[in-house]
Amino acid sequence: MNGLNAKSVLAPAAVLLVICILVSAALAGTNLLTRDRIAEAAAQKAEESRMVVLPGAETFEEKDGHYVGIDGSGNSVGYVFETEGKGYGGTVKVMTGISTEGNITGVVILSHSETPGLGANAEKEDFREQYKQPVANNVGGIKVVKFQAPNEGEIQAMTGATITSTAVTNAVNSAIEQYQSAYASEGGN
Repeated sequence: MNGLNAKSVLAPAAVLLVICILVSAALAGTNLLTRDRIAEAAAQKAEESRMVVLPGAETFEEKDGHYVGIDGSGNSVGYVFETEGKGYGGTVKVMTGISTEGNITGVVILSHSETPGLGANAEKEDFREQYKQPVANNVGGIKVVKFQAPNEGEIQAMTGATITSTAVTNAVNSAIEQYQSAYASEGGN
């Protein structure tokens, strides 16, 4: 009886073990084949996003955790910062461009887990365009307003997505702080 029980348990266990090994090997092989392509696509997306947030730059040099945008003549035209804020569905990662003159030149949402149809509207250009304003006038950072027209230093919250609006704004404010810490005392350069 014991031999029969052991055989009836060990045979299916051995089959499951072989299946697990084969599936693990297939996943590892797929990872090896796609890892470089995924990393290359992510790097390409990041480069394209830097071009969007700092349109005057032709190339970028990494410096102290951010990027310096360089024009065709070799001059610095601004800086690109990657920051994040806590949104409704999780972390919202944002890329912000700031010119050497101290103006926000663009904002791109790199990733988020916000609600489709509400928080995901942060990716829309009309929302992101609100951030294009001078950094110097944003002492204490950009503020989110609801139910009123925004003034300079403010942005209008998305309807039904105030938490996401605040997350993006906090990320942009973090970029402003990094810019001011690194470059404002130098006149931007």
